[in-house]
Amino acid sequence: SIEELEEDRNGAFDLVELKFRLYDGSDIGPFRYSPASTVAMLKERIVAEWPKEKKISPKAANDVKLINAGKILENNKTVGQCRVPFGELPKGVITMHVVVQPSVAKAKAEKKVDDEPRKNLCSCTIL
Repeated sequence: SIEELEEDRNGAFDLVELKFRLYDGSDIGPFRYSPASTVAMLKERIVAEWPKEKKISPKAANDVKLINAGKILENNKTVGQCRVPFGELPKGVITMHVVVQPSVAKAKAEKKVDDEPRKNLCSCTIL
């Protein structure tokens, strides 16, 4: 209702519900965050909550990239700044995609590319 939307704009129901879609289609979350939470904070939580049985896992927050609405989110941005202004339900869960790119020295990375064929490790699901 309009009253609920007004309350939401005024900060009464400020928490944003987010879940994180992993490369294999599984999810972490949903979790509730303040709009003031930064993308860097989200990445720390993802690393902490990452399922141990996954073959590919981030060692640190810098190994994680978050994508929402087709954009890679910057660490210094807040959840409130990353929200899509239209298309999301006010009370709906927002799904962000997680890409793991482990930090490796450039020399090692270049050598690996020569040794192995490149593998796609991303998955995208449109609901």
